[in-house]
Amino acid sequence: MKKNLNIDIIAGARPNFMKIAPIIEAIKKHQQAGSDIQYRLVHTGQHYDKNMSGSFFEQLGIPHPDVNLGAGGGTQAEQTANIMIGYEKLLLHEKSDLCLVVGDVTSTMACAIVAQKLHVKVAHVEAGIRSGDWSMPEEINRMVTDSITNYFFTTTTIANDNLKKNGIEDECIFLVGNTMIDTLLKNRERFQQPPIWKELGLEKGQFIVMTLHRPANVDEEKKLKQLMNEIIAHSHGLPLIFPVHPRTAKILQNMGIEHPSLHMIEPLGYLEFNYLVEKAKAVITDSGGITEETTVMGIPCLTLRDNTERPETITIGTNELIGTDPKAIKPAMEKLFGGNWKKGSIPDLWDGHAAARIIKHLLSLTHI
Repeated sequence: MKKNLNIDIIAGARPNFMKIAPIIEAIKKHQQAGSDIQYRLVHTGQHYDKNMSGSFFEQLGIPHPDVNLGAGGGTQAEQTANIMIGYEKLLLHEKSDLCLVVGDVTSTMACAIVAQKLHVKVAHVEAGIRSGDWSMPEEINRMVTDSITNYFFTTTTIANDNLKKNGIEDECIFLVGNTMIDTLLKNRERFQQPPIWKELGLEKGQFIVMTLHRPANVDEEKKLKQLMNEIIAHSHGLPLIFPVHPRTAKILQNMGIEHPSLHMIEPLGYLEFNYLVEKAKAVITDSGGITEETTVMGIPCLTLRDNTERPETITIGTNELIGTDPKAIKPAMEKLFGGNWKKGSIPDLWDGHAAARIIKHLLSLTHI
């Protein structure tokens, strides 16, 4: 490794910041120990999120970004172009030694492309995960990023195998664990009770948490109505706590989806949301990251998708892939309420130390 190492850490959306928080913490520990490693936190501005306030950074101990590229919204192509233009200007002004990208958002792919074209090496955290579904923009982002990455940091051996099938050599792949779980375990004792807990008199194991956001589920009104009606009909009257995006809430209200047990609330902060998840009877979701968190917390998870890029949450964890057919809800809920849901276990190295392993590997490399 060169005498000093300057890393750009790229984040484009809220989940990215939760994944990079422990990486920054690990860098700071090495700095305190005398390592000459520096970082520049680059927020591409891909997503504007009103919950990305000062309190969000303070809650999770994340420093405010050094740079905000202000890429904004637009189509996939517009967003990609704006991020690439912004990051190229930054690198031309002040070049880094390494571009570290996480996950599978547009910023991940866009910054990896720019870095390689300017001869800056790329490290990808959460490399090698695949759903096989090319209709998802995230899958394209993963495939493109991994095709031009130098150092691959993986969450499971499944991801390692995916990379090897694509011809990636063993010495470039590092099985380190899951930085999202680093953040979860660090903050688990700090989860905060949201107001809805006392407002409804919630009790542990006596409510269900829901999240739905994928267009295939929320943009097709007929499908969404059927899904919601099935969930409500088979939830045994338990409160359904649904932190929902305002756009989705409007769709549901326009369709007349209302029920005494359905509680649509504003999106919650990280500590508040996971307080509910940890105490829920189950979670119904179409998110990928939540399936990882429920696996670690031992909470049954019903995923309303036809595929997943995180199969270890099913083969090892507490997650089941239900699919998007509303008729699949009833048997899954019967299994849940019948006490027949699997217990699950935690994948190897999901122990809270993934970020420390990543930085240790980077500092040991001699050819950055």
